[in-house]
Amino acid sequence: MRAQRRAIRRLSERTGGRFSAVMGIDLPSGDSEEIFKWFLSSVLFGARISETIVINTYRAFEKEGVLSPASILNRGWDGLVEILDSGGYTRYDFRTATKLLDVNRSLLDRYGGNLNMLHSGASDPKDLEERIKALGKGIGDLTVNIFLRELRGIWQKAEPLPSELVILAARNIAIIPEDLEDKGEILELLRKRWKDAGRGTKDFSDFESSLLRLGKGFCRKKACGRCPSKEDCRHGHPTR
Repeated sequence: MRAQRRAIRRLSERTGGRFSAVMGIDLPSGDSEEIFKWFLSSVLFGARISETIVINTYRAFEKEGVLSPASILNRGWDGLVEILDSGGYTRYDFRTATKLLDVNRSLLDRYGGNLNMLHSGASDPKDLEERIKALGKGIGDLTVNIFLRELRGIWQKAEPLPSELVILAARNIAIIPEDLEDKGEILELLRKRWKDAGRGTKDFSDFESSLLRLGKGFCRKKACGRCPSKEDCRHGHPTR
């Protein structure tokens, strides 16, 4: 138990928390404009592309003042491709521009462009996820998970199951057993571990994002030599 608490605290100190906070998005405010900014970012994160390019591309949207459903539609396909390219999002620029137009047109038509209204209309966490995916083609499980993970504790119905990368990281630093498979049980155990650690991170979403950073940047790539949690990794300490 002591080793787990130490691993969680070190992880939080060395990897950082929520991606939205790094990008200057004030999700805890619950403001619909801030939530939309994170939704746009989540769509960008949904492709297999680097965090640096996503942040640069979000900054390009920010610089152009294109941070609402209406402004995205007003910019048009060519204008969106131009913004995406300026941020380095060139590999997925055409399809992402089309996706953004389709999704934001749907968001305006169904919910007046207000994602808080979408959340209010959902009956439960599963319905919330389905409503987000129904906004348009290309909004899949990965994008929904990215978006809702950082809204835990802000939206009552935001309760996505942990991603495979979060689970991989948690297993590697021995926070959860290697043989635990049920994602619902894993989520509850991660919450317990976070509370037992004395809440070394600001909130659970920060802790979960730290695990994602570890899983994505190091565990998946097997970049053990430069891993910030290598001293806590069960593979590096086979006798633990």
